[in-house]
Amino acid sequence: MKKPMKKLMNKPDALVLVAVPPPADLTAAPAVVPVVPADPEVAATAKRRQFSGSDRRRILAAADRCTAPGEIGALLRREGIYSSQLAAWRKKRVVTGRTGLDSQKRGRKADPAIAEARREEALTRENKRLRHQLAQAHTIIDVQKKLCTLLGLPTAETPDGSF
Repeated sequence: MKKPMKKLMNKPDALVLVAVPPPADLTAAPAVVPVVPADPEVAATAKRRQFSGSDRRRILAAADRCTAPGEIGALLRREGIYSSQLAAWRKKRVVTGRTGLDSQKRGRKADPAIAEARREEALTRENKRLRHQLAQAHTIIDVQKKLCTLLGLPTAETPDGSF
């Protein structure tokens, strides 16, 4: 005769009664086995190695110093890189110089022509807005001059030197 197994899955410190064959004497209690909960942490995934510009320059300098057969292979094994990586770094160094080995920003690169067009458009809008403000200021000044003339008040342009 088997006893039913009771599971408590959502409780980390839960104890589970496990059906065990009956002992020789029937007075013994059923065995209680603690359940060890599974680790809730997600296993770490492999992450790409990233070399800084100084690391790349250091490795390239060490590779350039290698003269004996097998030294470059030993260097590659020691640094944990492939020969294709070393070749790509060398090519980048030749094409772009020292700055080409530095880490670059990921993602789409800004197109200089589009950036210049946007900048020009923004400057045109600002220029138009400022011209409109200047025209309004001139209109207000003209109205103030006419009002001063009608009321007989002195203006800044009066020849007698007063206000």
